[in-house]
Amino acid sequence: MNIKRRCCLIGLCLSITYMAWTKPAPGTLVDKIVANIDNQIILQSELEMACQKYLLQGGKKTSNFKCEVLESLIFSKVLLAKAKQEGIKIEKERIAQQLDQTMRYWVAQAGSEEVLAQSSGKPITAIKSELRERIREQLMIEKLRGQVIRNITTTPQEVKSFFGALPAQERPFCPAEVVVRQIVQYPQISKQEKDALCKQLTAFRTRIQQGESFAALAQKYSQDPGSASRGGEIGFWRLGELAPAYEATALALQPGELSKPVMTQFGFHLIQLIAREGDRYNSRHILLKPNPEAIDVKVAQASLAQLRDTILAGKLTFEEAAKTASEDTATASIGGLMTGAEGEMRMALDDLPPDVFFVVEQLKPGSISDPVEFTTPDNRKAARILLLEEKISAHQANLAQDYAKIQQLLIDRKRTAALQTWFKDVRSSISVRLAPEYQSCKLLR
Repeated sequence: MNIKRRCCLIGLCLSITYMAWTKPAPGTLVDKIVANIDNQIILQSELEMACQKYLLQGGKKTSNFKCEVLESLIFSKVLLAKAKQEGIKIEKERIAQQLDQTMRYWVAQAGSEEVLAQSSGKPITAIKSELRERIREQLMIEKLRGQVIRNITTTPQEVKSFFGALPAQERPFCPAEVVVRQIVQYPQISKQEKDALCKQLTAFRTRIQQGESFAALAQKYSQDPGSASRGGEIGFWRLGELAPAYEATALALQPGELSKPVMTQFGFHLIQLIAREGDRYNSRHILLKPNPEAIDVKVAQASLAQLRDTILAGKLTFEEAAKTASEDTATASIGGLMTGAEGEMRMALDDLPPDVFFVVEQLKPGSISDPVEFTTPDNRKAARILLLEEKISAHQANLAQDYAKIQQLLIDRKRTAALQTWFKDVRSSISVRLAPEYQSCKLLR
C-alpha cells in the first residue's frame, strides 16, 4: 500500500469510533464478527460503514481496499488494547464535554431526542451510556497515538532533501489558492421591531410568574427549532460556548429565576436558569426573531462603502479596519482573515463557499469588492466587503511557494512510519484473529 493511502487509512481508523444510532435497514443480514483483537471485536457492519466512509472521503475502491480498511480498524483496536494495558486515563470532565457536544449534534440532526430514540430503538439514557464509553475509548486511542508521534520533528534541511528525492509523479499538485480577508457588518433592527419583541417577551415573563408553564410557552412560541420541542431547554453548555450576552444574563440568575428580554445575534431571548454545575450550566429560553422586513441590509452596505473608501484612500489598512469595524467574531481579531478547515491562510479557490467564490473570482490581487449582501451559516442577513490579498495559480509544488505543505507531507510520512514501527513492535503481544474470509489479508505489509 502506498504511503498516501496509508496516511488516509490511519486517519480513518481514528475517526471510526462509534456506530450511527439507527436501526438496521429491513433485510439487513445478521451482523457477525470479522476480527477479534484481545477480546475486542470488529463487526461486519462496522467494517462496511468504515469502507463507505473511506469511499465518501475520496478513497479508491481497489481490489484489496476492504482488507486495507479492516487493517485500519484493527490498528485502532490494537491502540486501544495497548492503551488499556498501559492504564491510560481520561479526565471525566473531558469525556462529559465531548458527550454533551456529540449528543447536541445527534439531537440536532434527528430533530429531537424523541426522534433520535425512536430511530435508534434505544432510550436516550442507553445512547448516552454507549456513547460515553465510545468517546472514552476514542480519547484513549488519541492519547496513546499522540505519545507515539509526539517527538517527531523536521528540519529545513530534511524538508529540502525530502522534496529533492521525491519522484516527479509524487510531487503534490497544488490547485489555485487565495488569501482572502473580510469585514462583516450586520443590519440594524428598527426600534419599533425591538420594542415589539421585547414587549411580547415581557408579557410571557409575566404569564410565567403568574403560574403558566415556561415549557408550554416555549413549545408554542419559541423560534429556536433546536429547543422549542423540549420546552426551550438547551442542555448543559460550558462557559464561553454560547453568545456572550446570553451567557452573562443566564449566569446572573438563580436557578428558576427569569431574565428580562436580552438581545443576541440570534434574536431576543427570555431566559430561565435551570442549574449550574461548576463551569457548566443548563438553561431554557424562548427565542423571538426579528421580522426580516424590519432588517435593512442597505444601511450596513452603505456603512461598508464608506469604510471601503477610507481604506482605498490609505487612511487605514484593511486589516486595521477589520479589527475595529468587523462584526464577525471569528475573523475580526485576526484582521478579517478567512481560513480553511484546518486553519490555513491559503484556501483552494474551488473550496470557497459559492457566495465568496463568485466575488473573489472577479477581483485582482490587492483589490477590494463592493459591499455585497450574503446569508450567514446561521441564516442571518449581513453585508461584507472582501479583500483578495493574494492569488496563487495552480502549480506543481515547489519549495519557494509550498514549504509548509511539503513540510507537513514529510511529517505525515514520518508519523505513519513511526506508527507502523510501533504496531510491529507490539503486534506479538496482542492477539488478533480474523474470520476465514479475511485470512488472506496481510496486516501492515
